[in-house]
Amino acid sequence: MQVFDSWVGTLNDADYREFALPHTKKIFDAVAGRVPSIHFGTGTATILDALRDAGGDVIGVDWRVPIDDAWSLIGSDRAVQGNLDPTLLLGPLPRMFRQVDEIIQRAAGRPGHIFNLGHGLLPSTPVEHVQMLAQYVHTAARAATRS
Repeated sequence: MQVFDSWVGTLNDADYREFALPHTKKIFDAVAGRVPSIHFGTGTATILDALRDAGGDVIGVDWRVPIDDAWSLIGSDRAVQGNLDPTLLLGPLPRMFRQVDEIIQRAAGRPGHIFNLGHGLLPSTPVEHVQMLAQYVHTAARAATRS
């Protein structure tokens, strides 16, 4: 189960904790232990610890904060998902691949990293770029675990 909130990052920490966290926490508490859960928002670099407090087995991380910095804020007891900028799929592939390598390097082989975009695909994203991204991530991740 995933709570996906594209606007949550517009809140500061105090407002998130007062107005959103109690309701989001009720959702995660209701499904805890029954189904895996993901808590995702964009623009959340300053409230990642609050997202963790609201719940979710996995905390989604957008592209605005490096994955290792985000994981430090979230805590090692949670998995993280993310954090490739979806606009990179619109540009030159070598640039996208460099960013994939950086994310994998920063994740440092820690268990609990789910490679993903930091938000959804843009409508103009070429399907071929998505396919190449998936293939590249699988190859790069395997190579990183061998080294």
